[in-house]
Amino acid sequence: MIRSETRDRVARVRFDRIEKKNAITVEMYAQLGNALAAADADPEVRAVLLHGTADCFTAGNDVADFLHAPRKPGASPARALFDTLPRMKKPVVAAVGGPAVGIGSTMLLHCDLVYAAPNARFQLPFVRLGIVPEFGSTFLLPLLAGYQRAAKLLLLGQPFSAQEAVEAGIVTEVVSQEKLLDHAFQVATALAALPPESIRLTKSLMKARYAEALGVTIDEETRIFTERLSSPEAKEAMSAFLEKRKPRF
Repeated sequence: MIRSETRDRVARVRFDRIEKKNAITVEMYAQLGNALAAADADPEVRAVLLHGTADCFTAGNDVADFLHAPRKPGASPARALFDTLPRMKKPVVAAVGGPAVGIGSTMLLHCDLVYAAPNARFQLPFVRLGIVPEFGSTFLLPLLAGYQRAAKLLLLGQPFSAQEAVEAGIVTEVVSQEKLLDHAFQVATALAALPPESIRLTKSLMKARYAEALGVTIDEETRIFTERLSSPEAKEAMSAFLEKRKPRF
């Protein structure tokens, strides 16, 4: 489930499925997109804080749920999130502890400030699952990290640390696990206290130059991602993942 509450002009949007490591279901994507859109439209909200617990951000897609979700060609259950987060006018702060896998990492590329605890573990395992990266990551990650560092993270798909995420431009700063959520909330309240129109205009100016290219990339990634789900490679890779065995390629 996705929980949302507003305090001190900050909308806290929280992953709350800890028994499944906050793995995101189709229903949760809709809830997340709706919660972010509502926060962006609410005149009482000046900033958004996206988080799980200090031990777990999100393990990414619930693979079993995702595989069985009905879809049209080129469509994605995550479309509500794809359409909302990159276009948000208000600043978005993320607090990451524990796993941030797949879309749990790629969504951070669309946040304005990202704080991670030393226990955070990031991974972009799309190639390993026989699919392709999503949410504009094939455009944004090379832009932030440089091509070769992005290639290492996207092609090999191995886990990487909070410090490596800082070096790649995904994370703003590493803070202690004990202070993670409080620190991120303090940053969000600091943003909420600033002139809101200046925040909106500055964010718009920073993002305007690549907004069109990002939208094209997200659409193309989504199309290929959907096609790859029915490929023999993806079926074998995901079956192996669910069966906890090595894939046979």
